[in-house]
Amino acid sequence: MKKALLLGTTGIAVALAMLAFGFVAGSPQIAKAGTTQPAQVAQPVQTVADTKIDRTEVEGIIRDYLLKNPEVLLEVQDALEAKQKEEQRIAHLGVIKDAKDQIFNSAFDGVVGNPNGKVTIVEFYDYNCGFCKRAIEDMQALTKSDPDLRFVLKEFPILGPDSQKASVVSMAFHLMMPQKYGEFHNALLGGQGRATEATAIKIALSLGADEATLRAKMKDPSIPEAFSKTYDLANKLAITGTPSYVVGNEVVFGALGQDVLAEKIEAAKAAL
Repeated sequence: MKKALLLGTTGIAVALAMLAFGFVAGSPQIAKAGTTQPAQVAQPVQTVADTKIDRTEVEGIIRDYLLKNPEVLLEVQDALEAKQKEEQRIAHLGVIKDAKDQIFNSAFDGVVGNPNGKVTIVEFYDYNCGFCKRAIEDMQALTKSDPDLRFVLKEFPILGPDSQKASVVSMAFHLMMPQKYGEFHNALLGGQGRATEATAIKIALSLGADEATLRAKMKDPSIPEAFSKTYDLANKLAITGTPSYVVGNEVVFGALGQDVLAEKIEAAKAAL
């Protein structure tokens, strides 16, 4: 990616140099003040092709300059990345504003911590995501240390059929027994081995769910509809991996750890 960016930057530099050279070469000549010569009538600006620029020579000049000053390319790269991040941040603000209820208050999302907390953090997760499994400790520590924190768990199964089936069981269990969803979530995400439909059902039954009722709930058409909405929302927020978070008006990508999330939560509190 960086190599492609640097090559692209070089091409842009060459193009700008060619354009500038062509403009200067094609500029009209005006008589100086105080001379007896009449001012020449401005002629149409010549094109780059009319000046017969030696492209190879110009490219060589640009190449020599960039080889002697390679930090220019890094500066351009940094500026481009900063611009893209700011554009993405502004886009996220619009999505979060327009889809606020879907992000923070979906009926299909489990909630741990204080359900009436002043600050909400939303986690997009997959039950078979190794990083999510490690990040569960961050969630537990944050909700324990901050009694004002509302932690929303948004099912985002992207790691294959097992993940999707496990999440169907999870959402069905949440519809049945929302008061025990936190226990279910911790047991399935924090368990050893791969999460599957079978392992999810086993945990649900151990928490008191009736199997017949659970399997009936798993066929509820609102569950795939909820998945579809979450995938669409993730696409709008440029979320392609797990875990990812929404904290206040900010989207946070990756398992960055408890300390980073705590900083984001404090920033969200300050913005209230």
